[in-house]
Amino acid sequence: MQVGIIGAGAIGSILARRLVEHGHQVLLANSRGPDSLAALAQQLGALAVTVGDAARAADLVIISIPEKSILDLPPGLFEGVGPEVPVIDTGNYYPFRDGVMEALEHGEPESRWVATQLGRPVVKVFNNIMAPSLAAKGKEKGAACRVALPIAGDDAAAKAKVAEVVELMGFVAVDAGTIEESWRQQPGSPVYCTDWDAEGVRAALSAAERSRLAELRDLMIEKVFAMPADATLEERVEAARGIFS
Repeated sequence: MQVGIIGAGAIGSILARRLVEHGHQVLLANSRGPDSLAALAQQLGALAVTVGDAARAADLVIISIPEKSILDLPPGLFEGVGPEVPVIDTGNYYPFRDGVMEALEHGEPESRWVATQLGRPVVKVFNNIMAPSLAAKGKEKGAACRVALPIAGDDAAAKAKVAEVVELMGFVAVDAGTIEESWRQQPGSPVYCTDWDAEGVRAALSAAERSRLAELRDLMIEKVFAMPADATLEERVEAARGIFS
């Protein structure tokens, strides 16, 4: 499989490494161009390319950049890319980082907004898990206590293909409904950074309160992301779960 990844931050880099380890070709891009990624790409076993080249990957494209940076992507980025190529959105909206984005402040689901900007349907996944959990908690199929990840999207075939990638990474794929319902896995929802198994993810999606997303997102930033640097991953997960208990 040939996969394009736009964004070489923590999530994008982890996904690149794991895909390469499983024998797939990864085309890695960022806003600064291939030269800025040469060393990282070599370390990961990926190929540093332009954003346009990553978007034209044959089988799958992953966009893993700050929400505000979606607006900086080239117009017509996916022109000529067949509808059979799923586009994954791993992003989240944080006003302190992205600035105030009015459509999102007024409740438009983040990934629906992304799809509108791209002119391309997206599948939302890998947005609700902390990078250390993504790197460390994948387990082989059949293992006990596997962490599950929600997948939201409007195209059943695209979601099925993305579910295979989730399973490849060592996680259980849980269908979270349509892009309109993807707010249930945004920051401030009970599935965010809480590392539940499949049953727990389904319960957390059901328990999400749309009217409280912003409030609980900001509480998460205060209580979890601002924890001391020496806090363990499990301490952070337990703190996140405690917000919704």
